[in-house]
Amino acid sequence: MLASLFADAHWYDLVGPGWLALVLVVGYLYTKHIVHSNEYTLPASKTRLFYTALVLFYIVNGSPFSIIANQYLFSGLMLQVALTCFVVVPLIIIGLPTELFRKYAWNHKTRLSMKIAGHPWATVIVFNALFTAYFMPGVFNVVHDSVILSLLMKTLLFVHAFFMWWVVINPLPGLNELGYLTRIAYIFFAAVLLMPIGFFFLIVQEAHYPVYAAAAGDVFPVVTAIYDQQFAGGILKVIQLSSFIFAMFQILKKWGKEEDDQEGKVDDENVRIVQGIVIRIDDKNKR
Repeated sequence: MLASLFADAHWYDLVGPGWLALVLVVGYLYTKHIVHSNEYTLPASKTRLFYTALVLFYIVNGSPFSIIANQYLFSGLMLQVALTCFVVVPLIIIGLPTELFRKYAWNHKTRLSMKIAGHPWATVIVFNALFTAYFMPGVFNVVHDSVILSLLMKTLLFVHAFFMWWVVINPLPGLNELGYLTRIAYIFFAAVLLMPIGFFFLIVQEAHYPVYAAAAGDVFPVVTAIYDQQFAGGILKVIQLSSFIFAMFQILKKWGKEEDDQEGKVDDENVRIVQGIVIRIDDKNKR
């Protein structure tokens, strides 16, 4: 059955040479200038995550799966976009060294623009607004008919997903940094903002996407256009919530570790020793 879906596809549709070239070039530059560079030090676990992100990015965007996502299954497209925004992007950020961010994102030339573009609360609102707008039927049916508009929208989502995950992962302390508790609230807020579009797909009882409605049943005969849209909503929520829950777990884990490390230590900044007696000075008294 799958072979018949690809029978009329050209080789470049099956291989995605543009996406393959992009992944190979990025992988080559990463290996040469980061992995094999004496300037950066990265554990093998982080490099594996980066390479995993590149492979996953190619599979969902450049392999034959992209034909299914673009022509046959709306749920396939949702899987493509959700994996890119909620899995690939954070893996890329984790796989890059802090020194690289400090060199190119926190110098005197880029500091102001990065603080503006990556403002925590602005970027989460913009990302979720773009994500919701893209999948609204009135917008999607226009954008999806144009290769250029579709690529532009996915690029915008990728960029703003990068800034959103930047706040969550906090790869460079000092740049739009939020505290642990605030970052957890930030993740919760981001999850809430995507709930309306997710529930829209889950409860929808009408086929809103003509391209996929026309191909309903071609991949799986039992999957109608409405079921396809509902599957898309389920896929979005599962991937989004799984990535956010995992991020919250990591934040709580790191927070707890820092608290354990500080337990029993003396805060030298607020301590004075007078004739052998240790005196602690509260911040309010210092002011």
